[in-house]
Amino acid sequence: MNDGKWTLITPEIFFKALGETLQMLGVSLVLGSLLGIVIGAVLALTRPGGVLPNRAVSIVLGTLVNLVRSLPFIILLVAILPFTRVLVGTSIGVWAAIVPLTVMIAPYIGRLVENSLLEVPQGVIEAARSMGASPMQIFWRFLLPEARASLILAVTIATVGLVDATAMAGTVGAGGIGDLALSYGYQRYDGFAMVITCVTLIILVQGVQMLGTSIARRYRRR
Repeated sequence: MNDGKWTLITPEIFFKALGETLQMLGVSLVLGSLLGIVIGAVLALTRPGGVLPNRAVSIVLGTLVNLVRSLPFIILLVAILPFTRVLVGTSIGVWAAIVPLTVMIAPYIGRLVENSLLEVPQGVIEAARSMGASPMQIFWRFLLPEARASLILAVTIATVGLVDATAMAGTVGAGGIGDLALSYGYQRYDGFAMVITCVTLIILVQGVQMLGTSIARRYRRR
């Protein structure tokens, strides 16, 4: 109940929740992007017909990526609780949520990166080989620059999905906007809390999408 008040949300409570969400989003996105780029690069390079074909690595890594992506985030979060406790010493709070968020987003970004790299015309790779470029040079100097705009859009898409996941993590003790909606909007019947939560998430997602699209468009014009 809201004890007669029109809302129980104070600016301090709201900005604390927003800060927790941005912390979860920022840290897990950086870690997930770094891991995802490595995963995507290995998947693209080792696939049959790739720059460094390796069937065993491609199959094993592809299977692991598919296994993680098959699990809904809320189930993944609970399933790796022991691993989370070992890594950060707790299973609740912002840092405890960052672990499953990173585990969830890294394979997702990996697949997006793989698809972006596979979109690079085969002629670019053939031209690089004809100039005597090594596999690593082909990747760093040809594939990545050519796929840059597509990679930016891929990270943008992943970020939007990560915003959803941070809200979901908040419902199981991670804090943030999701916890605000549950603790105040649902459990205390605070309608304003639900409105401000929805508006905040909409603004956040739209801002990320617009920024990512704008940056990708600039690179495509170059």
